[in-house]
Amino acid sequence: MRKTDPIETKMATPDLRAAQADFASTFDAFKTANDARLAEIEQKSSADTVLIDKVERLNAALDSQSKTIARLSVSAAQPALGGASVDLQAKSAWSDYIRTGDASAMAGLEGKSLSVVDADGGYIAPAQTQSAIDRALSESSAFRAIATVRTIGAGLFKKPVASAGAAAGWAGETDVRPETTSPSLELLEFPAGELYAMPAATQMLLDDGLADVDQWLADEVRDVFAAQESAAFVAGNGVNKPKGILDYDKAVDGSQNWGELGYIATGTDGGFDADAPIDALLDLIYAPKPRYRPGASFMMNRRTVAALRKFKDADGNYIWQPATQAGQPSTLMGYPLVEMEDMPDIGAGSYAAAFGDFRRGYLIVDRQGVRVLRDPYSAKPYVLFYTTKRVGGGVQDFDAIKLLKFAAS
Repeated sequence: MRKTDPIETKMATPDLRAAQADFASTFDAFKTANDARLAEIEQKSSADTVLIDKVERLNAALDSQSKTIARLSVSAAQPALGGASVDLQAKSAWSDYIRTGDASAMAGLEGKSLSVVDADGGYIAPAQTQSAIDRALSESSAFRAIATVRTIGAGLFKKPVASAGAAAGWAGETDVRPETTSPSLELLEFPAGELYAMPAATQMLLDDGLADVDQWLADEVRDVFAAQESAAFVAGNGVNKPKGILDYDKAVDGSQNWGELGYIATGTDGGFDADAPIDALLDLIYAPKPRYRPGASFMMNRRTVAALRKFKDADGNYIWQPATQAGQPSTLMGYPLVEMEDMPDIGAGSYAAAFGDFRRGYLIVDRQGVRVLRDPYSAKPYVLFYTTKRVGGGVQDFDAIKLLKFAAS
């Protein structure tokens, strides 16, 4: 019987420091096992199956522990709901509506803190409810953490951007200034599509006067909204949803026109170059102009991360490194690494990785107002809460984001 590695079977603890210590131990074990695998490949052109299995198990354990640390970091950093002033009259009326369906107190607040949405009794949630949902969504969405988020009051946000800059030059005090050309402007439009969820509650929960209905609603819609948003920010087609980075036209970096995203090819269809696998990553890093690199990060899914975790640079250092502080991302070649499950897997012609300053490159627009319709009839004995939020998004700076294409060219 094979002796079990204690690091592989160690149980994770709910304590953040203990989880970080477990992660560090697992990463050390992973590096030792992977070094042995690489040494065997170099000596014998192949590695022992048992050793390969061990590397893969440790790699999977690192993924699991990374998620645990991220969850514990969010819990530790979660702020209290207090702080902002709350309209107690509106809060009480909203609570009565959510718990019992009594909307009599809501009518008197129409036009002040709350407003009727439709004849069926739906309402725009008060500010504290929307804040709870927005905060929960920000904590759960990795894409929101790196993009620019703007709140708008209409269903469409328009932003003029320069597709070609104005000419400039130097001149002496008395020199004639030649007439400069005007910048070429393009109008980008970011329509907000409707995102919806329908959490259910028992009447017993609603009757519990100590339960925080705002936080309950925020927690219930958080994961559903975050999953739908992330998929749209990555690959949405822009029809009743945000337009994702992978839905834009693409061209070899340096040859793209305005409105297209540039890409770097790995040189090998469906994988990295066998002799110099990290060269494509270096080319990807230096594809954006220097002004974008200080705020840049990598984006890919966990399976691509697992593949890159095995690579070393010319000095024998692993190009992937774990986070050194709670709440901070791991790094790839010195840049933050954001795991986005909706990015495609490595495959022939796939764009499985992106790099750039996403805060400058991608804009998310949130239409102000979260709508909630209470439905106690459709799924008795449960009470449904049809909750909608309007969200849009798209690329606002096409020079800020570059893609990695797993293809020969």
